[in-house]
Amino acid sequence: MQEKQVTIGNQTYKLEEPFLVLATQNPIEQEGTYPLPEAQVDRFMLKIQISYPSKEEEREIIRRSLGDDAFEEVQPIIQPEEILRARQSVRKVYMDEKIEQYILDLVFATRNPSEYGLKELVPLINYGGSPRASINLAIASKAYAFLKRRGYVIPEDVRSVCHDVMRHRVGLTYEAEAESITQQDIINKILNVVQVP
Repeated sequence: MQEKQVTIGNQTYKLEEPFLVLATQNPIEQEGTYPLPEAQVDRFMLKIQISYPSKEEEREIIRRSLGDDAFEEVQPIIQPEEILRARQSVRKVYMDEKIEQYILDLVFATRNPSEYGLKELVPLINYGGSPRASINLAIASKAYAFLKRRGYVIPEDVRSVCHDVMRHRVGLTYEAEAESITQQDIINKILNVVQVP
């Protein structure tokens, strides 16, 4: 999360760079956990959905869990300074004004869908993406381009990270939930309609 600290009881622990907060949400076991308010959820950059592993992946999990090296000490593969340098490199990835406008259009379409020819979404969206959505969509797009070994962002980078950045930032109405419409569905419609530069 954006605060870069963890609080347990009355004690707050500041995280050293480059460490960050990850949280998991298990839809099956909710006892003892409580949904976060929208303002707190918005502070998470991404919401990534992870499905069950494939049979081969799960076979590997079993083998590693039962093997002699199951409790092998983890060896570092990168130093914190290298991560910090990579972060700086990500920020330097070029983003054209047309890509910035595309990001703004995607986020604003969640707030004002009728302005983008998406009147059918108006009764389905309770609230749209905040300014953090725009910021995080830009950063995630740059990071995706960096991982693809490019020094510039293309529209496909934005589209590739859009669901992960936006799915927890689009609030659904009761009508949407009653019709089994998800954030994924809404983001898909927006991506299909908003003009790609």
